[in-house]
Amino acid sequence: MSRAEAIVERLHALHPKLIDLSLGRMHRALASLGHPERRLPPVVHVAGTNGKGSTCAFLRAIAEAAGQRVHVYTSPHLVHFHERVRLAGRLVTDAALTAALEEAEAANAGEPITVFEITTAAALLLFSRIPADLLVLEVGLGGRLDATNVVDRPVATAISSISMDHMDFLGETLEAIAFEKAGIIKPGVPCATGAQDPAAAAVIARVAAERGAPLLTRGRDWTCEPTPGGLRYADARDAIDLPPTGLPGPHQADNAGIAIAALRAWNPPWLTDAAIARGVGAAEWPARLQRLRGALADMLPPGSELWLDGGHNAGAGVALAQHLPSWGDRPLHLVVGMKKGKASVEFLRPLLPFATTLTAVAEPGQHLAMPVEDIVAASGGLARQGPTVAAALARIAAEGVPGRVLVCGSLYLAGEVLKADAPAELMAAGA
Repeated sequence: MSRAEAIVERLHALHPKLIDLSLGRMHRALASLGHPERRLPPVVHVAGTNGKGSTCAFLRAIAEAAGQRVHVYTSPHLVHFHERVRLAGRLVTDAALTAALEEAEAANAGEPITVFEITTAAALLLFSRIPADLLVLEVGLGGRLDATNVVDRPVATAISSISMDHMDFLGETLEAIAFEKAGIIKPGVPCATGAQDPAAAAVIARVAAERGAPLLTRGRDWTCEPTPGGLRYADARDAIDLPPTGLPGPHQADNAGIAIAALRAWNPPWLTDAAIARGVGAAEWPARLQRLRGALADMLPPGSELWLDGGHNAGAGVALAQHLPSWGDRPLHLVVGMKKGKASVEFLRPLLPFATTLTAVAEPGQHLAMPVEDIVAASGGLARQGPTVAAALARIAAEGVPGRVLVCGSLYLAGEVLKADAPAELMAAGA
């Protein structure tokens, strides 16, 4: 454990709840730090249920393709806490993160605050002090009362696909969840949104109208559709031919389009069609249909492929299912581990028709892992018990037939898989 991660562990003691959505503690903490949220580079604020991390990846890749320095704030991390903070193109160092966390902790003076709130305050402190041309700021949970929603005037906001998730915090209906996500919309600031359920779209439109925020929706204001050579993005200004996205899956056209629409609404002088095309093709984001090639992949028969995806709710299941027909040339083995409380039946339902085998797993270090027996029950008894990823892969390998294996169902599972697949590489990255 690094020094910064040890501090994060200590900070958990400042509040009895891991999640307690409110902005009051955040405003107090930022005031004690001299209001770093008022001294940031231009901010694009991103919310959504599925795809917000990928949208952030496209935003960053496009800006960096134009030669810009980009800060990025995302969550959760997969292996190392440092993954959450990228400063002008580089992951934050342990020394810099440690210093910022210690400064935020001292300024907070022991007052109640959640660990996400105080680590967000520390990140904003770093973002305010290191020059950059853009800050891509991802919402942690919801939007309206999320700790990141302290930026009064971003240059643009973006809302990716909304589906049922975190109902215990955001509400029991899609409309209620959409209202929380739409809380990042600011008066007069353009908001780009992709494909949405009509109920969610109506809520977003109402909030945008109430706040006088220009709303750029897919299908009405912009499109991003497949072509034989990649994608074609079009809006009222013109059309851009794009290469295939660096992130696999047909659903990524939506996320790429949201990023492009948000940046074009802001319209900085460095944004060119060439930079957009280069960025869309270069974007990368771990555990989003990521091909693994390390120790776990080596367990499989020659000619096999091992893939990893952190999708974990109903919307993510639908998005993955859209990609699976392209994998019909060989057997597909699904290895699924989920977090307690997630809608396992709804996640699995669209995936089951494509699976040659389904195995339920729970890794020893996986945070709040759903019991294997519960996943088997959610599959209607179709899944076999791993009980771990390594055991599942060994069983698949013993069958001796080359195929594709997709490990999915949880970002926490994804982190454990990445540790096991390339431990030496991850140790170097976290040093």
